[in-house]
Amino acid sequence: MFPEFRNLKELKGRFSDDMVCRQYLEEMIWQGDPVCPHCGKHKPYKLKDGKTYRCSNKTCKKDFTITVGTVFEGSNVKLTNWFTAIYLATANKKGISSIQLSKHIGVTQRTAWFMLHRIREMVRPKQLPVLKGTVMIDETWVGGKEKNKSKHKRQLFAEGKRWDEKQPVFGMIEKDGDAILTVVPDATSDTLRPIINKLIDPDTIIVSDGATVHQGLKDVYTDHIVINHAQGEYAKGPFTTNHIESVFAILKRTVLGTYHFVSKKHLQRYCEETGYRFNTRKLNDPDRFKLALKQSRGRLKYKKLVA
Repeated sequence: MFPEFRNLKELKGRFSDDMVCRQYLEEMIWQGDPVCPHCGKHKPYKLKDGKTYRCSNKTCKKDFTITVGTVFEGSNVKLTNWFTAIYLATANKKGISSIQLSKHIGVTQRTAWFMLHRIREMVRPKQLPVLKGTVMIDETWVGGKEKNKSKHKRQLFAEGKRWDEKQPVFGMIEKDGDAILTVVPDATSDTLRPIINKLIDPDTIIVSDGATVHQGLKDVYTDHIVINHAQGEYAKGPFTTNHIESVFAILKRTVLGTYHFVSKKHLQRYCEETGYRFNTRKLNDPDRFKLALKQSRGRLKYKKLVA
């Protein structure tokens, strides 16, 4: 029904009309089977305006459109602009800033910022996978080096009046598979071990550096390969931690090169955005865009975002 597109130029040509965007969104989310977001009843009937449905359930009878119950609900931005924003946010390897997006689609920076957070909500994994086979784990800190900060901040840090503001992020990646990035309050064993036990299958070979927080993993998992960086060791045969370090590098270059600053409050959303693009690296840009649309259920309100 809808012609394929290969790039942003063709996407804008295919979806230059808001009604066409709605029809495409219905196909991606409902796949030919409309369902009422209020009661879950199937087979509603369409009203004369061509976009509104009415539930056929006698106890419901509510009107709705395809955007109800999705990240698009309550937005005054046209779906044509939403489609462009989603394509840009998912296709650019290091994302796109709210200022740049606002210039592309003609909205305010504040609106673009909220749109990007809604897109991050869209691509957020609704259920984390259990990693198997060979899994590499590591920790990194996001927030910049003290030596690169202002003289005033460096002086306060030296006087003990200001503390290191960097935020730890724990990462796991299945060899040739998905990566999971989780913001954690600290990098202690008490914090990391429950995450490892929940998201890594016991029949797994874990590869990590020589951090003491990972001691004892060999007693629980098939094997624990330690790459001792302190002794100049970066690989043991086929085992290395380079995979998860590469994901960390993409995250940091995204923050530094595109966003410049990310608050601790929203850092997890930026991790999920980076993880989505990395985990869909084998897809082309149009397919990554379509996958994001299929995951657009779930509304994010501004008050909840900034609370």
